[in-house]
Amino acid sequence: MRRLLTLFCVSLLALAAAPLGRAQTVPWFAKSVGSATQVISVVGVGGSKAKMDVYQRTGAGWQPVAAGIPAWIGANGLTPQSHDGEMKTPMGVFTLDFAFGTAPNPGGGLPYVQVGPDHWWDGDMKSPTYNTMQVCKKAQCPFDTDPASGTENLQIPQYVHAVVMGVNKARVPGNGGAFFLHATDGGPTAGCVAIDDGKLVEIMRWLRPGALIAIAQ
Repeated sequence: MRRLLTLFCVSLLALAAAPLGRAQTVPWFAKSVGSATQVISVVGVGGSKAKMDVYQRTGAGWQPVAAGIPAWIGANGLTPQSHDGEMKTPMGVFTLDFAFGTAPNPGGGLPYVQVGPDHWWDGDMKSPTYNTMQVCKKAQCPFDTDPASGTENLQIPQYVHAVVMGVNKARVPGNGGAFFLHATDGGPTAGCVAIDDGKLVEIMRWLRPGALIAIAQ
C-alpha cells in the first residue's frame, strides 16, 4: 500500500510539473509580437552587452533557430525611450524594414540596398527627411551632413551588412534615428545592436518581411 501511495504521489508531481515545463519554453516576447513568425530577441546582460536569441514560430509553437549569440548594444546601455545623442539602445518591439550594406546583397527575404559614399542616414533634426536613408553628393545634400548633426555616412566598416530597425518611424525630431542591427567592431555601439558579421549574414538570409526585433533589459 505504501508503495502504491508513493507511485501515486510521484505521478501527481509529474503531472503538476508538466505545464510548468512547457510554460518555460514560451519566449518572453510572445504576447507582444502579434502574428509575427520570426523574432530576434535581444536581452541586456549588463552594461553594453546583450544576448541574442533567434526564434521561428511554427505549428508547434516558438522554436529557437539560434541561441546565445553575443551582442553589443549602446555604450550607455538600454532605454525605454530613445533620444538623439544618448548612446543608448531603445527597448521595445520593432519592425525590420530593409537591409543594406557596403557589400553585395548576401541574399534573404528583405529588400537590400548596396551603399556607397553618397548614401547617408539623415540625422538632422531640422530636416524633413530626418531618420531616413538619403542618396546625394555631400556638397549637394539638402540636410546637414556634419556628424555633429547626427547624420551618418553609411560607407563604414560596421555597415558591411546591416538591417534597419523601425525605431521612431514617426520621425519625431529628437526621438532618435539610425538604429540598425549591424556588424560589430568589437565594442559598444551608439545605440544600435551589433553582432559578428558572419552570424548576421546567416540571420539576414533567414529573415522575411514581417520579422521583428524585441529588445529588453
